[in-house]
Parts: sequence; structure tokens; C-alpha cells
Amino acid sequence: MTFQDLKLNTPLYNAIDDLGFTSPTPIQAEAFSIVASGKDMVGIAQTGTGKTYAYMLPILRNLKFSRQDNPRVLILVPTRELVVQVVDDIEKLAKYINVRVLGVYGGTNINTQKQAVAQGLDIIVATPGRLYDLAVSRALQLKSIQKLVIDEVDVMLDLGFRHQLINIFDILPERRQNIMFSATMTEDVDDLITDFFIAPKRVSIAVSGTPLENIEQTKYSVPNYHTKKNLLIELLKDEEQYNKVLVFVSNKRMADRLFEDLDEFFKEELCVIHSNKTQNYRLRSIEQFREGVNRILVATDVMARGLDIDNISHVVNFDTPEYPENYMHRIGRTGRAEREGHALVFSTEKEQDALERIEKLMQMEINLVEIPETVSISEELIPEEREVIKERYNPTKRRSDEDAPGPAFHEKKEKNKKVNLGGSYKREIAKKYKKPKTRGDKNYNKRNKKK
Repeated sequence: MTFQDLKLNTPLYNAIDDLGFTSPTPIQAEAFSIVASGKDMVGIAQTGTGKTYAYMLPILRNLKFSRQDNPRVLILVPTRELVVQVVDDIEKLAKYINVRVLGVYGGTNINTQKQAVAQGLDIIVATPGRLYDLAVSRALQLKSIQKLVIDEVDVMLDLGFRHQLINIFDILPERRQNIMFSATMTEDVDDLITDFFIAPKRVSIAVSGTPLENIEQTKYSVPNYHTKKNLLIELLKDEEQYNKVLVFVSNKRMADRLFEDLDEFFKEELCVIHSNKTQNYRLRSIEQFREGVNRILVATDVMARGLDIDNISHVVNFDTPEYPENYMHRIGRTGRAEREGHALVFSTEKEQDALERIEKLMQMEINLVEIPETVSISEELIPEEREVIKERYNPTKRRSDEDAPGPAFHEKKEKNKKVNLGGSYKREIAKKYKKPKTRGDKNYNKRNKKK
């Protein structure tokens, strides 16, 4: 199939020619007619298979010019970075179409975004939290929404956005088209579809857990963090082969630790992104990695999810992900657009169970490679790897009086220590604070007359 078979309009064909695309990907070809028909749709496809254009091509083909201020298409994505990327993709595809697109996300001035919304728009791309804030403040009217697209819905549910999504559904028009894309089908995703979709058509391009055939996978059995670090440094020294490397770690603390350790060796070639970094820092890191200014990007799962960066030579799973689906999303960063890709996974003894779950999901065993002799095997452990010895409750071991904590509150000052003196207290107060005698006092005047 070619794009000519989709019967697009001339502006879209011109944009596709500029982008250098020749034929639609399987998800684009399968989803086009369903989205164009106006029916609800659920698309299951791996990351990197062209999901954004799968829903934007039919939407833009049928989106007529309008001067109305309120948006007609709402696209929800889980992260700020994905908002920026989707807006960029839409602008490229709508290069020759008169359409207004706006991206909104948290972490930036909401008043600036309110002003941008007031200018009028056709398509809004947003994270759930910021969209709901704009809608509740009535800066954004959603009464004209005709099409709702939820991209990377499995990630949204993993991040705890379910209640925000339900709140958004409640304020959207009932008559609308629902379009959902996910890389995995989970029970949470299925429940969401059952509750809010009307007889959706399902399009599944790849079975969940099926790795792309053009990705070569390799695993290393490594004893601890410092040995992992030494192995990674040794591999990254080969700049020609490892020319664009995305390194995944399990959390923000690990990202910072690894970044500091690698910085000694790679300095300007290295960058990092995680949720504690500022928005500008993250966007700058992604852009420098995309443009090749930085060769190595250290990232957490949530921050790198959905990033569309071409020509990534290697994905390194520095930590073996606990959920096998996350491994599939990670390695989907390489081998995009049918290019050859490489995925490596480092596993300690404690991570072997997670590795087995990954291999079970893929129904294949990853090729095991021995650690090179040039790599130093470390015995040093980081705090997370050390065994924590917890003493059982010991009733005979009591704290001495000297070690006991002091009173929870300081002693009251002397003047604030009140004692209930009953009637005698009232008499004392009456003597002390009796009314002053004036010429206007009737009793005082009567006593003076008698005298």
C-alpha cells in the first residue's frame, strides 16, 4: 500500500513528500479507514511504529477550516516531552493546512497558556493534569470537542492518571469519537475501554511482547552496580559502534549516581533526564541528544517513554526492569523505521527473576555474552545493594532514663499558670478592676447628697 491508496488531499501529500515518506506503516494503513469513519478505535502497536501519524492523517484530512475559538480535537499524552513531540509532528504534517495547534503541560506558567488558548485553536495536545486545570478555570471550553485521542494510555494509567482521565471524560461532549493507542493491553486499559468506549474497533499490529525483528538483543550477568558501571564505560569507549546510546535506569537517584560516575569519563558527550530536572533542562538534553551534540543519554522509564529520536544505535538496560512490558518499550527506542538496532541488558542475581519474565513474555531467550576480561569486577556495594539487618523486637532492651526524650511541650511560663479559685477569684478581680467613680454615677451622687 502507498499513501495514494489512502486518498489524502494535496496539502497532506505535499507534507508527506517533504518528510520523505513513501508508504504508510502497518498501523497507519490499518487505522486510517476506521479513524476516518468516525468510529471508536483501539490501536495496539509497539512504540516507534508511527502511531502519531496513524491518527493524525485521517483527522487532518477531514478537519475543515473553521474560525471558531474552541478546539475540536483533543490529544492526551502522559508526559510534557511527548506533548512537545506530538505538536512538532502535527505541525510538520499540517505544514500546508491552515490549522491552529497548541500544546499545554504542567510545570510552566498557566496564565501564559490561558492567553494562548484565548487566541483560538483547532487541536490541543495536553497532559491530563494541566488540561483539567484549564477546563475547570473555564479558560478552555471543551464543548466543541469532536475527537478525543489518548496516546500511550498504558503509561497514563501506570502514572496514576485514571481519575484525571475520568474527570476529563465527564466534562467532554457525549457525542464524540474516542481513539486510543497503547503499546500494551492490560486489565486497566481494558476496563477503561469497557467503561467509556462504544463498540470500538480493535487494530493490533504486533502482539504485546513481540520484539522488533531488527533489534539484536544481548544480556550480561553482572554482580553489582559498580561492575555494571565498569562494563558500560568499557563498551562506551567504542565511539564508532556506540555512536548514539540511550541508557535506562530504574529511578531518579540511580540516574544521578550513574551520570556523576560517567561524567568523569565522557563529560560533554553525556546528558541526563528525569522528573526532578527542570523542564528547560530536560528539553535541552533531549534536543542535544537528538542532534548528536551528546552521544549518551541517561534516562528513567517515564521520562524517555514515547520519545521519537532517530538513529539510536544502542539501548542499554542498566537496570533490568521489573515489568517486562517496560523492557519492550525501552528496546523500542532503537531499531526504528526498520533500521538495525541493538539492545543490552545488565542483570544481577537479584534481577534474574525479572529477566526470566521478560524472556517468557518474548518467548525467546536473550543471547548471553561474557563480561570482557578488561572490565574490572568490583566487590563494592552501593547502599541499595547492601543487606539490611533488622533486629527483632526485644522487650528487655529498654532505653535508659537519660536517653529518654524530654517532654513534648515546654513548661508554661509562671504568669500563664492559672488556678481555678472559684468565687474568691471573682471577688479579687472585682476589687482590682472595679468601675471608676464619676459624677455620672447615680449611687455616688446620692451618697454625696445625704452627706
